[in-house]
Amino acid sequence: VAWSGVSVDLGGRTVVDCVDLEVAAGSWTTVVGPNGAGKTTLLRVLAGTVAHSGTVRVGPAKTSEPSGRNRARLLAVVPQHPVIPPGMQVFDYALLGRSPHQGLRFSASATDRRATAAVLNRLDLTPFSDRAVDSLSGGERQRVVVARALVQETPVLVLDEPTSFLDLGHQLEVLELVAELRSERDLTVVGSLHDLSVVGQFADRIAVLDAGRLVADGRPAEILTPELIARHWGVDARTEVDDEGAVTVTVHRRRPG
Repeated sequence: VAWSGVSVDLGGRTVVDCVDLEVAAGSWTTVVGPNGAGKTTLLRVLAGTVAHSGTVRVGPAKTSEPSGRNRARLLAVVPQHPVIPPGMQVFDYALLGRSPHQGLRFSASATDRRATAAVLNRLDLTPFSDRAVDSLSGGERQRVVVARALVQETPVLVLDEPTSFLDLGHQLEVLELVAELRSERDLTVVGSLHDLSVVGQFADRIAVLDAGRLVADGRPAEILTPELIARHWGVDARTEVDDEGAVTVTVHRRRPG
């Protein structure tokens, strides 16, 4: 996956400014930055849902930017705010992930149903198959959204703030699941997260955006430093790196006076 000279203008304002970023196959790269930095827009460029200048590549180095159904066969997206039809059952929603592999008239085959059932079973969602998605808890619903993406069977998984609105336990549940599946399926994971301590536990590589520009890029221990956090987030933080390179970030409270 690569962005080359990518810029996005929305409403006369540049929200992504000439970004060059390449993601290695099989890695987990997370884009971070303060609010309004352009993280979601950069991922939307990858998903093909926003107009941009520059080029995007998904796949081998000499391939051109994919479009439509071809893009959906290469990458699956877990959006920050998924649109789920009211009353749609869990199995039927997850089954939608098979549509890129079908013709213009999607008719689920026995193979599609087996693939969907296998993913739901892997995510411990089989007991919810006949439940309406909107009747589930936040963590369960987010697992269903991840399930739909995995049913697509793509080599790249795009996660746009996949743990928004989840409590800490459900955040870890979703991210640990992605980590396990990444190892099992050799997935390339590209995403955005706002919690720097969580980012430091899961990502192999971190890219920092600020005001639409790529300002830092490297391993968690290189990026999540007190100096860089103070520069771009304006907070006083302490960081600790464990033997495996995972980083824990502790933010100090601002005290008056």
